[in-house]
Amino acid sequence: MKLKKPIILATLVTFMLNGCYNQPGLVEDTSYERTKTGAVLGAITGAIIGSNQGKHKTKNAIFGGILGAAAGGAIGYSLDKQANEIANALGTGVENDPLAALDPNKTIIVSKHPGYVKIMFRDKMMFATNSSTPQPKAKEKVAKVRALLQNYPQTIVAVAGFTDDRGSYEYNLKLSQKRAKSVAQLLATNKFPATKGCSEEAPIAPNDSASNRALNRRVEVYLFANKDVMIDPCK
Repeated sequence: MKLKKPIILATLVTFMLNGCYNQPGLVEDTSYERTKTGAVLGAITGAIIGSNQGKHKTKNAIFGGILGAAAGGAIGYSLDKQANEIANALGTGVENDPLAALDPNKTIIVSKHPGYVKIMFRDKMMFATNSSTPQPKAKEKVAKVRALLQNYPQTIVAVAGFTDDRGSYEYNLKLSQKRAKSVAQLLATNKFPATKGCSEEAPIAPNDSASNRALNRRVEVYLFANKDVMIDPCK
């Protein structure tokens, strides 16, 4: 019962605050899934902490839930806002359909996930064959992301490189690492983004044709709300 009470209160608080984070006017995607998730988790955490503080536990749970929902919702809204601003700057929209990655015509895909935003840059617009030096158009696109990230210093940035299965795993690993680092250098603002080379791991499509291999050659930029939600891009 001690745990159920603050959770019930947190749920009520979340419904009370839901309208506060349903803000209109963003560029493309207005589903606000991270905002809602953040508000719910924040409300539950805040209510549980508040219910264990002092004599007026019910009142503290309500206030804790309100503050927790506000903080969690603000983090989620920030990610939603970043995703839409970046998609707009890159001349695309927010695309959450997993099948979008299989469309060879989409050279940039911005997608929103619980706790993070992912920007996928297709290899054909990023690098020449066997090169880790970004091409001029790629530099231009990445620079736009960098400019926007300066408005969100709390965002944790990570970059991962991916190849197809041609050549040895070791060669592809080094190439993917170099490509991730070269993009990270273009993105670096206050601190250097975390980088990882994934070689041929985590393919989008089977490496059984030239067109499918082209889909697997890519660089992905991740924008995380905090370190607790960071994922391993190679898995």
